[in-house]
Amino acid sequence: MNAASRHRAFYLVPLSRQAGLTSMALGLARALRLAGLRVGFSKPIAQPEPGAEQDLSAHFARALCGAKTPDAIAFERAATLLRAGELSVLMEDVVAQVETQRADCDVMIVEGLIPDADIQIATRLNIEIIRTLGADIIPALSGHDMRREDIVAKVATAVEQYGDDGKRAIAGVLVNHCDDALAAALVIGGPLRFAADAAPAPILAAAPFDAELAAPRVIDVADSLGLEIVHRGEIETRRAQTLLVAARPAEKLLSHLTPGALVVTPADRSDALLASALAAQRGMPLAGFVLTCGTRPAPEIRAILDAPPLDRLPILATSEDTYSTASRLSNLSRHIGRDDTERMERVVSFIAERIDTRALAQRIGAPSDDLMPPPVFRHRVVEAARAAALRIVLPEGDEPRTLKAAAICAEKGVARCVLLGAPEKIRAVAAAHGVDLPANVEILDPEAIRPRFVAPMVELRKSKGLTALQAEMSLEDTVVLGTMMLAQGDVDGLVSGAVHTTANTVRPALQLIKTAPGSKIVSSVFFMLMPDQVFVYGDCAINPDPSAQELAEIAIQSADSAAAFGIEPRVAMISYSTGASGTGEDVEKVRRATELVRERRPDLVIDGPIQYDAASVESVGRQKAPDSPLGGHANVFIFPDLNTGNTTYKAVQRSANVVSVGPMLQGLRKPVNDLSRGALVDDIVYTIALTAIQAQAGKRETRLAAAAE
Repeated sequence: MNAASRHRAFYLVPLSRQAGLTSMALGLARALRLAGLRVGFSKPIAQPEPGAEQDLSAHFARALCGAKTPDAIAFERAATLLRAGELSVLMEDVVAQVETQRADCDVMIVEGLIPDADIQIATRLNIEIIRTLGADIIPALSGHDMRREDIVAKVATAVEQYGDDGKRAIAGVLVNHCDDALAAALVIGGPLRFAADAAPAPILAAAPFDAELAAPRVIDVADSLGLEIVHRGEIETRRAQTLLVAARPAEKLLSHLTPGALVVTPADRSDALLASALAAQRGMPLAGFVLTCGTRPAPEIRAILDAPPLDRLPILATSEDTYSTASRLSNLSRHIGRDDTERMERVVSFIAERIDTRALAQRIGAPSDDLMPPPVFRHRVVEAARAAALRIVLPEGDEPRTLKAAAICAEKGVARCVLLGAPEKIRAVAAAHGVDLPANVEILDPEAIRPRFVAPMVELRKSKGLTALQAEMSLEDTVVLGTMMLAQGDVDGLVSGAVHTTANTVRPALQLIKTAPGSKIVSSVFFMLMPDQVFVYGDCAINPDPSAQELAEIAIQSADSAAAFGIEPRVAMISYSTGASGTGEDVEKVRRATELVRERRPDLVIDGPIQYDAASVESVGRQKAPDSPLGGHANVFIFPDLNTGNTTYKAVQRSANVVSVGPMLQGLRKPVNDLSRGALVDDIVYTIALTAIQAQAGKRETRLAAAAE
């Protein structure tokens, strides 16, 4: 799996429903695009406006920004997965949505969720998406009826809520609907200090309120309130900027007839209708009429309204009284209709022109923490395995978890799984556990295929004097049989260990597959899916007490495995002491191994001996190892022996409730991977995916070597 570039992502966190979030998000995308950047847009989880049937963010992004934005995940589905404890599944879906365009972009603009009726769910989802995408935060809020100190207080609250104890940066603040006083107090491009101990955030925009931009079309008014359309006129283009209730005499009404006024009156108020008609004839661009109380104009008045140019005025009607109608109109949602791209275009352009992108451009050009959050890792592993489409043998074919994993792999296209076992038993176990095996899951009966591997096995083990009878007996073990299938090229990889020990899985591989060119040992790594990123632990499964030379090879193998899966390796050679603080045989072994790695691979960032906390915690690293190139940000941890490595991985896995994927074996000619006997179904799925990726990488290396010859 090639390392995909980790581009900058900005996550717009709404601090109020009135922020105009989609307008601000698309305006920011437009402004950055005008600055010469390749910009992607994503609304991972849908959240329709009140009264709207669907979230229109993706629709407008595609229509106005040319973004390849997929449809958002339904909020109901997201909430269901969250309540069911399936947050990791949801975050993988979020990553998949964002990754469809992220590789082609310099920056991603991600629109968050408004904490509203489902405030706890929306807030939790915002926090998890920010963490998953490794995004910088941009609070977006409405400045209506607010002062500068109110803005500061709201941003400070957002930082406390979403900042992950300072790990997530505040890239800037977007303020919408500002009055003149607030706009003057918020200098665009200037700093907003929200905490004494934090760097100020730049004010990216302080956009004023524009009544014209907030005006819905008359057709939207009719649709939203269910009003009868008496006369269409220019109902699709006229916009209701103000609401005018004709409750005063006609001569008092004239001064209130302004551009975009929607006149609300009973149809029997002929004086109000005539006064409005007179103003419209003289060129006043009214929005139209809403006739109340279920009445219609007198025929003489209707004849005037039907004649040009008044026939362009739309006329709506309702059976409700004037007060009730005016109240409903006052509370009308200002959200932009799906087909009103003209208004949305104007709003987006208006916002884009008022955004200062300089601070964001600097952040985009600056190095970012190259973390690999677990959902990103899982998504990329599955996608890379799917692209490889290789054949993986599972010797424990009648084991229930293995059966479920094979079915999932088939459904997701992760790999073409081959189950070894009696077909009748496999189908019976599948039925008993409710597993519907897809047709593309292959079942092979060991009794039927065993004879054709006897002679090849004798040939492979002839130096050890293996006889045909001994080979036939060995092949009764399905792990040995699967390993021979791999050795002969019938399959591309093998995964076992759900019921077998590590020795049962590894021993046949060492005997029949053997080590890869340039490798002297076989080692293993676990991918530890920590909350914010993926760590690589090696060796926690194979070598009990490696020498300095072997430890160096384990470090190089592990670093290369990390890089192959998109993790830029920063290698820590773990010991009970840091630097020159300790002495003894165990410390010297780690020190010598570190020196050997530096000699063989000067391209790697590595340090050792170093304690775990100094390698993984920036503040501790500054204190204990101030000159370390790791800077407290190691992501590949090499343990000095199996006792330390196995104990550490299990302690972290169980105490911190961390998912561990592996062990993945390194150094073999072809991929064989061992499972923990306590492996979950998902563990098996991802191990199959890892195996497929290893096999694809091995095929690629073989082709390159052949081409070089």
